[in-house]
Amino acid sequence: MRSRRRLLSDHEGTREIWPAFTDVMSTMALILFVLVLLSYVRSLVSSKQLDAFQRQIALSEEKLRSLGAELHRTSAEVESSKAKLDAQQAVIDDTTRQLGDVRTQLQSIAVLRVGVLDRLRKAIEAELGTTTEAGTPLVTIGDTGDILLNERLLFETGSYAIKKEAKPLIDGLARALGNVLADDGIRDNIDTIVIQGHTDERGSSATNWDLSARRATAVLEALFQSNPTLADSYGSFFSASAYSKFRPVDPGTTDAAYQQNRRIEISVVPKDANVRKVIDAYMASHAPGAAPPPAPPPSP
Repeated sequence: MRSRRRLLSDHEGTREIWPAFTDVMSTMALILFVLVLLSYVRSLVSSKQLDAFQRQIALSEEKLRSLGAELHRTSAEVESSKAKLDAQQAVIDDTTRQLGDVRTQLQSIAVLRVGVLDRLRKAIEAELGTTTEAGTPLVTIGDTGDILLNERLLFETGSYAIKKEAKPLIDGLARALGNVLADDGIRDNIDTIVIQGHTDERGSSATNWDLSARRATAVLEALFQSNPTLADSYGSFFSASAYSKFRPVDPGTTDAAYQQNRRIEISVVPKDANVRKVIDAYMASHAPGAAPPPAPPPSP
């Protein structure tokens, strides 16, 4: 009996232990489930964040590619603009050089005119000296570069008849003009040698026009009489003109100013054709296969 009770007692104890064990296992299983669930949720959340990050990275990469393409296009445009600017600068430099050449040639024509006048002045001085016996200059060079002959050496006041005392001056001037025009290089670049008559502002306009014209003509006729070669060989180079009172060299109203304004002026006019040739050569230099511009005319 006693043994039976003990067995029953042990069996009942076992029955009490089993439910407790089952509860523990259930609790553990529940805890594991919760842990697994939490891990899954966390993994799911992390996956969504990762996808969001990847999308942001993809957008950023797309923006970078777009910016890179735009930068490449901008660089290409900059290089193209730079090439165009370089080409334009080359054209500007070439045009500047050509204009410089044209300017040099035109200046040489202007220098030719001054050179002819200077040579003429020296020829006169070689023939007659630089001053009269009274110390008056025979010839002077005006602001325009023209040769000025003092009216008092040639004419009496109000007269257009050349003084006898002026014959040596006229003869020397005629010989000097002949020597200058005998030079082919100079003659080929001269259009006209103008003998100009000028008066002061006193007197009527009609009188001054008539007097200045008659004096210029009288000097030219005297030059031709003194040196017939001027008329026979070079007559086409000469002309006479009258300016009356309208081109004074001194605007003053003193006797000294009037004396300077009453004068015979010798002006050399270069051929317009030479200037035209220089300009035409420049314009033609832009044509394909065009010959280079001609060399400047020789200086006297």
